[in-house]
Amino acid sequence: MALPAVAPAVGRLTAPIPAILPAPPGRLEIFSWWTTGGEAAGLSALFDLYKSRNPGVDIVNATVAGGAGSNAKAVLKTRMLGGAPPDSFQIHMGHELTDSWVVTDKMEPLDDIYTQMGWDTAFPKGVLDIVSYDGKPYAVPANIHRANVLWYNKKVFSDNGLQPPTTFEDFFAAADTLKAKGITPLAFADAEGFEAIQTFETTAIGVLGAEGYAGLWTGHTAWTDPRVTDTLNTYKRMLGYINTDYAGLTWDQANDLLISGKAGMTIMGDWIDADYTSKKFADYGWTTTPGTAGIYDALSDGFGLPKGAKDVEQVKNWLRMIGTPEAQDVFNPLKGSVPVNVFAGNGNYDPYLKSAIADWKSQTVVPSLAHGAAASEEWLGAISDAMAVFMIKRDVAATQASLQQACLEARVCK
Repeated sequence: MALPAVAPAVGRLTAPIPAILPAPPGRLEIFSWWTTGGEAAGLSALFDLYKSRNPGVDIVNATVAGGAGSNAKAVLKTRMLGGAPPDSFQIHMGHELTDSWVVTDKMEPLDDIYTQMGWDTAFPKGVLDIVSYDGKPYAVPANIHRANVLWYNKKVFSDNGLQPPTTFEDFFAAADTLKAKGITPLAFADAEGFEAIQTFETTAIGVLGAEGYAGLWTGHTAWTDPRVTDTLNTYKRMLGYINTDYAGLTWDQANDLLISGKAGMTIMGDWIDADYTSKKFADYGWTTTPGTAGIYDALSDGFGLPKGAKDVEQVKNWLRMIGTPEAQDVFNPLKGSVPVNVFAGNGNYDPYLKSAIADWKSQTVVPSLAHGAAASEEWLGAISDAMAVFMIKRDVAATQASLQQACLEARVCK
């Protein structure tokens, strides 16, 4: 089932963290797709913290480049099905975790670790729901990311007398102004396949609202609904303001257009905040994507314990550490994300992340489609195929029919 629109737990408490004995010297292979800027820096900080707590461990950093795990997931699938899993691997919470590896009996439950560490109260209920299957947790979340963020170059906006857009009308007015000045209004990428899906989902949230968008994944909102037509028409119009070389760019390369002032805006998750930090660019601003004020389009990265891991005690210690306030406050400021643990939030967070921490506590949460929280892997694949065609043909009616068919095949629509 998809993560419903929920409000996360609020407030920051204090609670003792149980003593964790160091694991015996050994080898720990961590598989992820964190290879760029703040991602790599955050992962390295976690490795350093783990080594300080577990002397004698040899950490193998098994990374595979590719935004949103576009390449890594294929490598991971080969290893998991071939009986050679990494000791622990990065996974998106929600359907990507449960459908791919839990229901196929490839993961160990982690309820003993959750009980030991007191995470039933340290993690918001909405998060506990998406890491669990049949009442048992199967991964430890490291962070929360937000997908519905519009970033803009402050100097470009100031030079052109623009304010950050909060509605679609605002967005198109700003886009027209920038286009008239020879500036690309919306820096866009789609080389890795997830970027167009993510922009589609943020557009859908802006048109449908939190309840309407969440209903797409439960059958309560029909894909034949006129508001879905409006979503596709709005998205089609937005695509009239993007750079022509988008198909060959990754998200961070598209972001370089904004950094250089060649583009005014980009829509991307808040990992882009870490990209700005790593590139020493500070002249950026942010707002929620058009129409999504008060809504948090969420995804979460976590780690689990695959069956067949070579050093189970090392993995368990890694997982115990990942969920602690200390680890989350070391990792998230570098990664460009916010902590899941409600006891965390005391690290060196920049102004954007501080605002995101506050929003996470108070806003309505909906699940990301592009990042595995909203729909099953097969359903996401069918939607991705439909949107790939849409990016070329821009045929609203045909795309809506394909999306409806995908929902029927997922056995969510009737």
